[in-house]
Amino acid sequence: MLTVENLGLQYGKRILFDEVHLKFTQGNCYGVIGANGAGKSTFLKILAGEIDPNRGSVHLDKDRRMAVLKQDHFAYEEEIVLDTVIMGHKQMYDIMVEKNSIYMDPEATEADGLRAAELENAFGDMGGWNAESDAAELLSNLGVKERWHQKQMKELSATDKIKVLLAQALFGAPDLLLLDEPTNDLDARTVAWLSNFLADYKNTVIVVSHDRYFLDMICTHIVDIDFQKIKIYTGNYTFWYESSKLMAAQVANKNKKMEVKRKEMLEFIQRFSANASKSKQATSRKKALEKLKLEEIKPSTRKYPFIHFKPERPPGDQILKVSNLSARDAQGDLLYSKVDFVINRGDKIAILAKNSNAATVFCEQLYTERAEAGQSIEWGQTITKAYMPNDNSAFFEGDQDIDLMNWLRQYSENKDEQFIRGFLGRMLFSGEEVYKQSSVLSGGEKVRCMLAKTMLHHPNFLILDEPTGHLDLESIVALNDALVEYSGNLILVTHDHRMIETVANRIIELTPKGIIDSLMTLDEYLVSERITQQREQLLESV
Repeated sequence: MLTVENLGLQYGKRILFDEVHLKFTQGNCYGVIGANGAGKSTFLKILAGEIDPNRGSVHLDKDRRMAVLKQDHFAYEEEIVLDTVIMGHKQMYDIMVEKNSIYMDPEATEADGLRAAELENAFGDMGGWNAESDAAELLSNLGVKERWHQKQMKELSATDKIKVLLAQALFGAPDLLLLDEPTNDLDARTVAWLSNFLADYKNTVIVVSHDRYFLDMICTHIVDIDFQKIKIYTGNYTFWYESSKLMAAQVANKNKKMEVKRKEMLEFIQRFSANASKSKQATSRKKALEKLKLEEIKPSTRKYPFIHFKPERPPGDQILKVSNLSARDAQGDLLYSKVDFVINRGDKIAILAKNSNAATVFCEQLYTERAEAGQSIEWGQTITKAYMPNDNSAFFEGDQDIDLMNWLRQYSENKDEQFIRGFLGRMLFSGEEVYKQSSVLSGGEKVRCMLAKTMLHHPNFLILDEPTGHLDLESIVALNDALVEYSGNLILVTHDHRMIETVANRIIELTPKGIIDSLMTLDEYLVSERITQQREQLLESV
């Protein structure tokens, strides 16, 4: 359906990819992965026709409709929400506007009437009579309440605007759907709904995402940008990741006989296929793993940082007790209230909130111990806490504008140059990179620096607010593994479903009317009828 022939793109001497030949077929979902800067979003823009490659061509079959998730959240400020969704099907929307303008024209001629009749037929053939109800259903499924459907876009919150633009891309079941980070800022329930929707989608989807749960749920194929090439592999992200790791180990052990390697790979494929068949993953639905050729698997060139949080001492019996916490935003609206809980040894808590700002304010309040009259935050005497804020800009601006060696040295008891250089090396800063000014670091590099700073503190209690922001998949995997192994207590705010599911053993959801506190995993939380009823009561009319 969509073919890419001899595609090449470079900026100056830097080659992103060259001699790319790909074919994307009907009914499959392709997850695009690659290290930061590899060109994932750029590749999607080439497919969408927004960027011209240096060489090659992209061809979409005739009469096929493409939809692209818009990134400009302020592009439709004056438009009605429902109309904004229908605009996703441009031809249908243009017909709707034209025929309505004829009906509204008191001076319309007989010829105008005939034109309106033609438009009505075309509109009906496209499913236009169900357009408003279909758009409304999409919005409701994504969590945009009906009372907002006839409002202007400028009246919506930033999160709801994102959901409207996502509904716009999904509207009308386009033949080809291009999605760049569609799960950003979506809550866990919305991500789960979108995953199920795309897993059952009958047309072609090409998606860039750092969300491993999302990629595993929807992808039949992985599009890997590496070695200045782009290759398609059968399977979802976990299968690609495990296969790449296993192949890398085999390549590293050159004394292994080829037949032994083949046997191990075949056994792995059989185990993975058997596990996948018990889930809703798209890989099992397509039975595509059976067609995999071992010779096609190639170890990745990507590098993984070494992340390990080692508490200086274990926590005592009293860890944290919170009583009657509440907070409001800058406009005076209540973010959360009646927050009461006690943290016990071994608790790793994921914080959920419909309003992401609520979770950020909550983390700040805990760390700074800011409590008003009638509220209390009581930390145990043995607790050494560390906090990674969502916004880390204050650590890299003004007086903090120094090279990386000196930036990290200020947070380390050991000031030795070799120690600092070695620590930065574990976080993938090597050679002359250790002398980069902290102010020019990318978002992902800043987060890796903050992780290094946190490790040097040796805390037995971590407060992490969106730690995966700006990180590539390799760093997210390394952080996930580190948090699973971490022996201290943890409060975690993240949109990464896999991280919450594998790390957290307790869920606390903040609402303006109180909290939901449950000793269960995220997947259990999302399907619990008791939790759903409690949540609906707390969020009613919010």
